[in-house]
Amino acid sequence: MSKLPAVSPDDCIKVLQKAGFTISRQRGSHVQMRRDVPPPARTVPVPTGKKTLPRGTLSAILRQADLTREEFLDLLK
Repeated sequence: MSKLPAVSPDDCIKVLQKAGFTISRQRGSHVQMRRDVPPPARTVPVPTGKKTLPRGTLSAILRQADLTREEFLDLLK
């Protein structure tokens, strides 16, 4: 299993948009991303207050978005 790279919140949001998520709302320093299809619907918060996302936070985002590391890395390219 490969290590997750350090990515910016903007890059993470772009990858989630490629995976079918849309920005549903923003409150403070968190953007809520939502995907309705395929069921079940998923909502994933992405913190935008830092230059890069900590690897543990990125891992939690991927788990909530139901994306594997490999899928994330492919969409990051």
